[in-house]
Amino acid sequence: MISAGDFRKGITFEMDNDVFVIIDFQHVKPGKGAAFVRAKIKNVKTGSVVERTFNPSEKFPKSHIETKEMQYLYSDGDLHYFMDQETYEQIPLNYNQVEDALKFLKENMNATIKFIKGQAFSVEAPFFVELEVTETDPGFKGDTATGANKPAIVETGAQINVPLFVEIGDVIRIDTRTGEYMERV
Repeated sequence: MISAGDFRKGITFEMDNDVFVIIDFQHVKPGKGAAFVRAKIKNVKTGSVVERTFNPSEKFPKSHIETKEMQYLYSDGDLHYFMDQETYEQIPLNYNQVEDALKFLKENMNATIKFIKGQAFSVEAPFFVELEVTETDPGFKGDTATGANKPAIVETGAQINVPLFVEIGDVIRIDTRTGEYMERV
């Protein structure tokens, strides 16, 4: 059990039959009245973010999130299959569970999958991926000094902004946490 007075960023707890993670918190001691904890919490299954106030003495059961490295195999309609590399067990996940990571994952790439009570709820792509540019406007000689960007589409279908000198066929490194171009490989 964890009390609201012990809330910290990243702690997961159960409330109203759902699991929440603390995004931000603030201990408030007004001049008049009782102290309270104002917290911004995210429902890990639905992704919705709510701001709530708690009495510091309120207690909640702590929740444990498991993470597992799994290999992305393929997509079949709305299902996306991942394989546990130790047991070779395959699990299908629906689009809602993988949508953020899917734009940076190609077949046979590893991804981090988060589980609560054996149920997968979130997929994260590796922090940095190298993907080939499949579509972009042509660059012009001498455009490297302006610092301007242009849109490009990579082999997974994600659209990111790249410098003007990047061309079709170039392999680029992308930071998946921000979706930004890092460098040409």
